[in-house]
Order: sequence, then structure tokens, then C-alpha cells
Amino acid sequence: MCGLSGEVRFDGRRPDLAAVERMTDAMEPRGPDGRGIWSQAAVALGHRRLQIIDLSERGAQPMVDAQLGLTVVFNGCIYNHRELRARLERLGYRFFSDSDTEVVVKAYAEWGRECVEFFVGMFAFAVTEHRSGRVVLGRDRLGIKPLYVTEDCDRLRFASSLPALLAGGGVDTSIDPVALHQYLSWHGTVVAPRTVLTGVRKVPPATVRVVEPDGTRHDHCYWQPTYTRHSELGDDPVAWREAVHDALRTAVRRRTVADVPVGVLLSGGLDSSLMVAMLAEEGFEDIPTFAMGFEEENGEDGDEFVYSDLVARRFSTAHQQFMIPSDRLPAALEDAIGAMSEPMVSHDAVAFHMLSEQVSKEVKVVLCGQGADEVFAGYHWYPQIASACRAGADDAYARAYFDRTHADLTAMIHPDLAAGHDASMDFVRSHMATPGAATALDAALRMDIHALMPDDPVKRVDNMTMAWGLEARVPFLDQDLVELAAACPPGLKLADGGKAVLKQVGRTVLPRQVVDRPKGYFPVPAVRHMAKPVLTRVRDALTAPEARRRGIFDAQVVGELLAQPNRHRARRGANTLWQVATLEIWLQAHGIR
Repeated sequence: MCGLSGEVRFDGRRPDLAAVERMTDAMEPRGPDGRGIWSQAAVALGHRRLQIIDLSERGAQPMVDAQLGLTVVFNGCIYNHRELRARLERLGYRFFSDSDTEVVVKAYAEWGRECVEFFVGMFAFAVTEHRSGRVVLGRDRLGIKPLYVTEDCDRLRFASSLPALLAGGGVDTSIDPVALHQYLSWHGTVVAPRTVLTGVRKVPPATVRVVEPDGTRHDHCYWQPTYTRHSELGDDPVAWREAVHDALRTAVRRRTVADVPVGVLLSGGLDSSLMVAMLAEEGFEDIPTFAMGFEEENGEDGDEFVYSDLVARRFSTAHQQFMIPSDRLPAALEDAIGAMSEPMVSHDAVAFHMLSEQVSKEVKVVLCGQGADEVFAGYHWYPQIASACRAGADDAYARAYFDRTHADLTAMIHPDLAAGHDASMDFVRSHMATPGAATALDAALRMDIHALMPDDPVKRVDNMTMAWGLEARVPFLDQDLVELAAACPPGLKLADGGKAVLKQVGRTVLPRQVVDRPKGYFPVPAVRHMAKPVLTRVRDALTAPEARRRGIFDAQVVGELLAQPNRHRARRGANTLWQVATLEIWLQAHGIR
């Protein structure tokens, strides 16, 4: 829901309202239902609104509470806002709207920065204290909602998207060598606080940042599961199945809070199918569900309709299918990359972008199954990591997950952009050394869920859906479900080919064909196999004058990749040419010189 922006001055000057307006207008797709600007003293705030809760103008933003001396801009949804409202009313607060935004205002007035500990939901916000001039930024526990910042000694700007900050101007757009190292190591992922641009950073997930009027600031991390065994459930698989079932049902129910209809992106896989089953258990009928497929390419099927049809029939959903012809892909690819806040190489981004376009014509809110494979250890590389001792978790993680070695990576790029050290491995070692995480698998899951996942796939889903004013909600990233899964014994996750405890839940509510099918992905064969239209676009981007001037990648390497576009693969099979080209196309799409 929505997009926020703002500027805080530290040099005694007034904020640049024109820049805040440009940032706000750049996020119109995120919030097509309303626009607002507010400024006082050294602070200016902007907002684009997507109306989900309280559809009246009383829920408009920036929301000012003159009595409390607070102004807030907010993006996301507080699923327990009604319960918090009742609690705050008992404490004497009076409300003028029915929005969850106002709950954020009152909660901050009551609890200060600790208000985030009361929120169940996905959110990014900025609160301004009128009297002190202090600005407080906050981001949800799993980083579902984005928050980008750019700053210097004179001012700080923030926004829900990186391109919005670019629209404001004055951003250092040089390539960050450490971020480039991460991008080429982790399938296009750059973890907070970095982005691929030196001048733009991200507020990390589960973080509150307090910005004082003189520019000093400090961060507070307010949540981190321990990934140790502390549950009374022990090793009892039946007890765990029932506990996960109950927690998932609660997670799905929470995400139906809205004043507009809620649908489901139904791929036909275990995760999306479970969400439909949980809604049915809660008494929902005629659930709007949506599936997408592509034409086959190089003998690979581009749809999984047989499975989504099974689930749609079982639960009598109001189901819609969208089959996308391959000739739509070149334009769609361009649009999807333009919608990315940061370059992302997962080829299903274009699928989510095209699906979101269609779904947004029907509903404003959808549930999707992202995060289940990380939370419940569903990926095929987890057993390899789990076989390592705890002390060797970092090396096992690198062998199983990294796209390429530091030496191979360094050989691909211009020497001026080399990090000078194995930056990605250094990050992993530091993260794995953090106390907690009882086993190598626990350490790997903690790394994936709290460091990598917010920037892929969570960011991918946010960017592609919000490009069409569609709010995606992710039940598998419910804070209580994640905490429960973090305490689950590794064996109960890894058995049965991964996600065993989740599959056991599935066997009680879903057709067996859906639970026991081979793991599927959102297939876009034309991208995976570099079909002619895709390859033409890639070649044009990498041979363009701006690409040659930029010179990120070694010219000989680029030539070899273009000569044999499907030969060069990362360790886990990703197309190296696509990784290289996506970065360059993204830079060109956003006018970065």
C-alpha cells in the first residue's frame, strides 16, 4: 500500500519541496488513489496512496495529528490495527479515521520507537516530531516493505523506491564495488544497507532509525529469532504439523484485513495452494485466484495450469488463467526492468509484472507464497549445507550457494570496480559468526531469511505488484510463523525432499498430486533459453555506447558471452549473460550515465 518520500535538512535551510514532489510523483504507480505533500521547518514529506483500509479521505497522507504534534507517512498494512486501536482507546486516545495509519501515529505517541514491537504486519514509515524536529524511520521485521535513503552532511532523503530518489536529483550514481561483488555472487542480490549505487542505501529490515535535527542518527534492531531449539514441541512430527497448521491459518487470516476484496496468486505449487486451503478453512468462498503461463520454448513448458486447476476445482475458487504469447515478452521485459528498484536477475520478475497487470484489473490485494522455501528449507541446496558442522557453515554455504568464486568474479569486471577482497564471503563469515543458530542449516536459513530474502524474492514481488497498484501480502513471512519455523528441528524441515512439515500440513487439506509433485518454479522459457527477441535486446544493451563508456564488464568476457549466449552458466545454472545484461539494461532504463 502506497509510496512515501521525504527530505530532512541539517544545514538550516528549508527542504527542497520541488525535489520531494518529483520523488512523490515518481511513485504514482505505487499509489494511484491519492497524493499529498507536507512541510514544516527542516522536514518535508510526500505520499502516494493506494486505498486498502479506510477508503475515505480521513485516511489520506501525510497524516497530521496536531494535538500530538506528529506527522507520518506510511507504506504497508498493520494487520492487527483494530486490536491496537482498541488498546489505545482504553489508554485515552481518540481517533478521527478508521485507518491503520492513524494507529501508527497513536502507537508512536504512546510507545515511541518501541511501537514497532506491537505491530503485526508489513510496513515502512517516517514519523516527524513537530516540537523536536526528530524524524524516525522504521521498517518491518522481514523487510517486506522497502525504504531507501540517500544522504550527505546537509540533508537526508528517503523513499519507497530507488528511482524515486533518482528523480529527486543529487544522487551519487557510481557503482559500489562491494555491491557489485554481491550482485555477481548471489544471483543479483545486494543486501542491506547497500545498493548497486554508491549514493543509495537501504534501511535494514527490523530496524528503527532515529534521525536527530543535527544529522546524528542511530539504528535499533528490534527483532531477530535465535534459530535454536526452544520449543516445547520437541521432535514430535505430529505436534509440529499441528502447530504449523495453526500458525499458517492465523497468518493467512491476518492478511485478509482490508476494505477491498483479497485474491490469491495460485501457481498450483504447495505454498500458494496451502493459502487457498487456509482461506477455505476460515470460511471464505468464491476466492479470487489467478494463474499465468507462457508459451513453451526449447521444449520447456511455460505453464503449470494442471495443478492450479486441481486446487481451483477442489475449493471452488473464482479462478482466472492468463496465457501470455511469447511475442509480448520483449516489451514486457523492458517494463519489468523499468519497474525494478534495483536490478534483479530472477527471470520470473517479468512473469510477476505481467501477472500483476492483469490481476490489478480485478483486485487490489493478493496473497502470494514467497518465503516458504526459505522459512521451511525447501531448496535443493539446503541438505548439502546441513551436512556440515556448525563451524564450517560459512564454507558450506559458499559451496552450495555462490554463483562463482572471487577469482572468477574479479576476472569478469573492470579492475577499477573490483572490491579488492572477497566481499561476499566476508559478509557470510560475519553473519554466520553471530551468536545463535544451533546448526549449519540454522545459520544458513538465518542468512537467507534475514539478509538475502528481503532483496530477492521479497523485493521482486513488491516491485512487480506495486508497479500496478497491487498490494501483495506474504503469509509465510508472518513473524509468528517465522519464529515457530526457526525453532523447528532441521530434520523435520529437510525430510521428504524439503519442507517436510509443510508437506504434512498439505497432505491433510490438498490433493496429493499437488503435495507430491516435483518442485516447480515460475517458468519463463523465453528468458531462460535466451529466445531471439530476448537475445536481441541483451545484445543491444551490452553493445550500446553507454555500456562501452561505463565499462563495468571486461570487453572480452562480454564478447564471449554474446557469442555463446546459453553456454556460460553460474554454479547453480543461472545464465551469466542474463546476469550481466540485466544490470546494464537497468542502468540504461533509469538514465544512469
